Amino acid sequence: MSYIPRLKQEYKERVIKALTDEFGYKNVMQVPKLEKIVVSRGVGAAVSDKKLIDHAVDELTNITGQKAVATISKKDVATFKLRKGMPIGAKVTLRGERMYEFLDRLITTALPRVRDFQGVKATGFDGRGNYNLGITEQIIFPEINIDRINRINGMDITFVTSADTDKEAKSLLTQLGIPFKKN
Repeated sequence: MSYIPRLKQEYKERVIKALTDEFGYKNVMQVPKLEKIVVSRGVGAAVSDKKLIDHAVDELTNITGQKAVATISKKDVATFKLRKGMPIGAKVTLRGERMYEFLDRLITTALPRVRDFQGVKATGFDGRGNYNLGITEQIIFPEINIDRINRINGMDITFVTSADTDKEAKSLLTQLGIPFKKN
């Protein structure tokens, strides 16, 4: 038998039924699901030091378990000494098994390591059922060796769902275990 991530199994067994009861879906295919997770990091100082991009790519690769790619600038910005085509960040898009594994590690291991953690803000929804979460320090992930990092950087995590509304998306992410702050 092949390996199935814990959160994927939980989605199939419990979350689909809970969301169907809450929103009254008539078909299982109407139930919103998590389509992908995009983890990205902007490295503004990479304009002067090219090695910072390599460090960002290596850290994202270690955190997610999938090879990250460098993102390049789309246009010139003279005030930042930025040229079109220069690498200015790193990103990785997770789907399928790796997506559920990363989400599980984020919820159970990384977020509880944040200082004074009260939950994530529920204001990061975009109106179309997607959620953005900003993390200020990469050292909350156990895959990062604190002695080997050269500077503390944050990252953005985007959860792309098939939900039509923010209410459905929040309910889906809550069922999957993301701890939202109580109002």
